[in-house]
Amino acid sequence: MSPGGEAGNSDERLHNVAAWREAPFYTEAERAALALAEAATRLQDGAPGVTDEIWQEVNAHFTEEQIGALDLEIALTNFFNRINRTIKEPAGKTWD
Repeated sequence: MSPGGEAGNSDERLHNVAAWREAPFYTEAERAALALAEAATRLQDGAPGVTDEIWQEVNAHFTEEQIGALDLEIALTNFFNRINRTIKEPAGKTWD
């Protein structure tokens, strides 16, 4: 079994996450979470951030506790992305 399949996701879903809007593999709840992550992450290109529409969609699919967990996971991922960028460590490489 592939690494993605072991975690409950097919390789196809994992490889297409960058095209989540067009790919048919994601539920409405997953799309809401991906929209939240994308909006919270894009800071430098003038993106509007988390809009009321995104927030309403997230609230339609997740509890307050789940949204808190999503927010923390997004923040943690952003933290590691920025640290990796600072120390020029490629994404996906394990730290020793």
